[in-house]
Amino acid sequence: MSLCGSYNGRIMSSQDSSRLAALKKVAILADLDESHLQLLASAAVPRRYESGEMVFSEGDPCEGLYVVEAGLVKIFKVCASGREQVLTLEGPGASVAELPVFDGGNYPASVSAELPSDLLFIGKKDIRALCLKHPEVALKVLRVVSARLRRLVGIVEELSFTTVHHRLAAYLLREARSQGKRTARGVEFTFTISNQELASRIGTVRELVSRNLSRLQAAKLIKLDGRTVVIPDLEALHAEIRNGE
Repeated sequence: MSLCGSYNGRIMSSQDSSRLAALKKVAILADLDESHLQLLASAAVPRRYESGEMVFSEGDPCEGLYVVEAGLVKIFKVCASGREQVLTLEGPGASVAELPVFDGGNYPASVSAELPSDLLFIGKKDIRALCLKHPEVALKVLRVVSARLRRLVGIVEELSFTTVHHRLAAYLLREARSQGKRTARGVEFTFTISNQELASRIGTVRELVSRNLSRLQAAKLIKLDGRTVVIPDLEALHAEIRNGE
């Protein structure tokens, strides 16, 4: 094992150093001094999850929070009928499950690995002790939780006041703008998820995704070539979204 420095009379291992680098990227821990981050890194427990593996399920007792060191995790809810609604996807630098650490309740949603992921688990006693010593951490947690609440309000608004057609078109436009490449045919991107997964992200069922993809294609707003989506005119698709509002 290589040595990477020392603190408080203790030798810091390469694993501690890696965890420290991950914790420095977390919004709620930003600006903490090095010594406290090092102590937290030494208390963090690394956990590896393969794609599709559950990190925890809604209703499980909360034992602590997780920090995404590498990979991507999905936060989601499942209704009684088994239909899934994706709340958000979180990548490196994100913290997950801050709320139940402080309110004493169970995990309010489920989390699974969307990709092979390395997470750091930090027990709730360690987080609470840190907040007692550094009240600014609690304020940062509040900001992160508030931002998540705003996103959830946006999801509720979208599900309540827009159609599947509108939500699907908006999703395709976002993907085109973030992932697309301009070609002679228009802006192209590749679906990396199944229609079932797409349905869970926009709050519907697979059959309605397929039906509305066909409607958009019939209207010449998109072209489907296998898993490749071509949008000939982004403004036309944007206009379709505005007309549905």
